[in-house]
Amino acid sequence: MKPTLLILAAGMGSRYGGLKQLDPVGPNGEVIMDYSVYDAVKAGFGKVVFVIRRDFEDEFKNNIGSKYSGLIDVQYAFQELNDLPEGFSIPEGRVKPWGTSHAILVAKNMINEPFCVINADDFYSREAYMKISERLSNTDPDTTDWSMVGFELKNTLSEFGGVTRGISKTDQKNLLISIQEMFEIVQKGDIAISADIDGNKHELQLDAIASMNFWGFTPVLFKLLGEDFVGFLNEKGNEMKSEFLIPTSVDEYISSGQATMEVLSSSSKWFGVTYSNDKPYVEKSIKALTDNGEYPTPLF
Repeated sequence: MKPTLLILAAGMGSRYGGLKQLDPVGPNGEVIMDYSVYDAVKAGFGKVVFVIRRDFEDEFKNNIGSKYSGLIDVQYAFQELNDLPEGFSIPEGRVKPWGTSHAILVAKNMINEPFCVINADDFYSREAYMKISERLSNTDPDTTDWSMVGFELKNTLSEFGGVTRGISKTDQKNLLISIQEMFEIVQKGDIAISADIDGNKHELQLDAIASMNFWGFTPVLFKLLGEDFVGFLNEKGNEMKSEFLIPTSVDEYISSGQATMEVLSSSSKWFGVTYSNDKPYVEKSIKALTDNGEYPTPLF
């Protein structure tokens, strides 16, 4: 059974420095999602499901999804504020999406096999897709035997400011124990300096494993998220900015013993645009990979 790639693209639009997920970064106008799909196909994925907003459907299908016709099975799920369990409604004034766990949950009727979840605007490397594809292809879809690809912290930092990363703690079997969100991470010589949620400063090793939201799940996740979304709404559903987030959900399932997660480490460079000044670096890096023959030009 070939795994599925679930790409969270519902938050299409401007980020910190104004980059949009549809902005070109490749030599022939390719966007980051193009490389994600290309690498997934090479790694043996059989289907890609995009989570998008309903009001962006036509533009997205015309500009993005149509490029993959004949290459891989392409499907769409829609994240909407009003996609709520029975008995709940959108609080007056709320415009913020419900978060990444909700974005995954809206694809529950489209995925019956092990699947990988990624961010739409992150470049993860061919190595990451190969590792997660092999793992998922050998995973029983009825278990909560999950996995993730983590990246060495030094390969995820920006030269232009602090970043937020989930620092992973594992046991001797490389099973995830916990993920701690650390903020304003910057490199200082041969270490990194960060702050926790309370503002306390911490030193981090540059080879610490950072979670970049590259997850390997089974369909059992949908049942768990569906149950927990009701609890989330009961507790925080009337707030304007509360979010139902997948790192929080994973941490809860691991700590409660409901699931295990093997951490597969990647030594590859992760690319992303946190700041507008990161974009030229991403463009240069992708061009170098293209020049070295890792990607064709044009990509499709």
